Amino acid sequence: MNERLTPDELRTLFLFEALTDDQLAHLAEAGRVEQRQAGTAVYQEGEPATCFFVLLHGTVAMSRRIHGDDVEVSRTEQRGVYGGATQAYMGDRADQTYLNTLSAITDAEFFVLPAEIIGDCVREWFPMAMHLLEGLFLGMRAHQTIIGERERLLALGSLSAGLTHELNNPAAAAVRATAALRGRVAGMRQKLAMIADGRLDGRQLHDLVELQDEAVKRAASAPELSPLAASDAEDAIADWLDERDIVGAWDLAPTLVAGGIDAEWLDQISGAVGEDNLEAAVRWLCYTIDTELLMGEIDDAVTRISGLVAAAKQYSQLDRAPYQTVDVHDLLDATLTMLHAKMPEGVRKVKEYDRSLPQISAYAAELNQVWTNLIDNALSAMGGSGTLSVRTFRKDDRIVVEIGDTGPGIPPEIRPRIFEPFFTTKPVGEGTGLGLDISYRIVVNKHHGDIRVESEPGDTRFQVYLPIEQGA
Repeated sequence: MNERLTPDELRTLFLFEALTDDQLAHLAEAGRVEQRQAGTAVYQEGEPATCFFVLLHGTVAMSRRIHGDDVEVSRTEQRGVYGGATQAYMGDRADQTYLNTLSAITDAEFFVLPAEIIGDCVREWFPMAMHLLEGLFLGMRAHQTIIGERERLLALGSLSAGLTHELNNPAAAAVRATAALRGRVAGMRQKLAMIADGRLDGRQLHDLVELQDEAVKRAASAPELSPLAASDAEDAIADWLDERDIVGAWDLAPTLVAGGIDAEWLDQISGAVGEDNLEAAVRWLCYTIDTELLMGEIDDAVTRISGLVAAAKQYSQLDRAPYQTVDVHDLLDATLTMLHAKMPEGVRKVKEYDRSLPQISAYAAELNQVWTNLIDNALSAMGGSGTLSVRTFRKDDRIVVEIGDTGPGIPPEIRPRIFEPFFTTKPVGEGTGLGLDISYRIVVNKHHGDIRVESEPGDTRFQVYLPIEQGA
């Protein structure tokens, strides 16, 4: 049978010293004394909070599970310290689970009260304090939600600004190329009229059109030359044109070289149209090559725009169900694309994907938020230069996404706190301290996964573990 404490014995505990005789008698009747052996857990984090524990004697340690590791946060032998169902007074308005793990370091003795008893006593005996506690608890939770939403909006605004910049470059390139193309097409019509005004017979015109088709193919597959090789090729073309008294040889040569044309190929033009029509034919073919190159620029620009829009849709998941089957590599690539504008020039990006990983069921948009937070932190840590690594692999029945950086690392003394709400090492105004807290809750609470961190100077790696088979 469990031993009980008398009201006078309860009054010696600082938590109960101000209670009335009747209140002490009620607690003495409701509570019991329990022993725990050294090395055993008094209660475990995450289990239903059924009891409130007050230490009578012995040494105990309190620990928290942080990114997969049990981290001791305090150790004491002070009589009267308490733990367990500390939020019982909130009833069903708060999650009634143990918020930490309490372990007996030595043989220990506790005064134990059922959670419902301590909850009822706080509500009935201290109504004003109850209102203050409720306001504090619910207010903090509401503030955390509001600040979390604000952080999401700030991140979205930053990404939107980056996306606008990324879209503007190819769009401006397409506009410039279109304007230039209009001028080249007009020039082509003029030169074609000069060639086809009766000075070329049908066979010559047919040969010239065939050479034009070949010039288009050459332009489409022309290799990119080094600056030195391009300069030598332009000199050779310019000399060929000067020898035949073609005006503006130095203006024509770069276009012909860019289209993969050499002096030997120009000899075919001369043979096809004759010396009298050579200049008009060469200029017509220059316009042909120029238009092909410009259309290639437009195609590249439009493809880039299309890719950015696709990445934005993949990142936001606006047109998809919140919970779906996804390939994490698609999500990572979309996030990297969205963050491209924030990548300093001195940061090198390395991707090591295990493409054999299966698809998983997940909240895709929220996982993208996790990648964003981790990558953004990595970029901030490196301060403009270093290597950002994004790696995926499988470990047992989980896939692992690893975001690494070569920054200074996380000091051991603050590592246990990095997932705490509002904790940040960034200067005031540059961070809310909720990025890792939000990421932890998305991965752990919503996906039943885990986040772990390994850090030393020059090598910090955040690892996100996601189960391949999700529970119901």
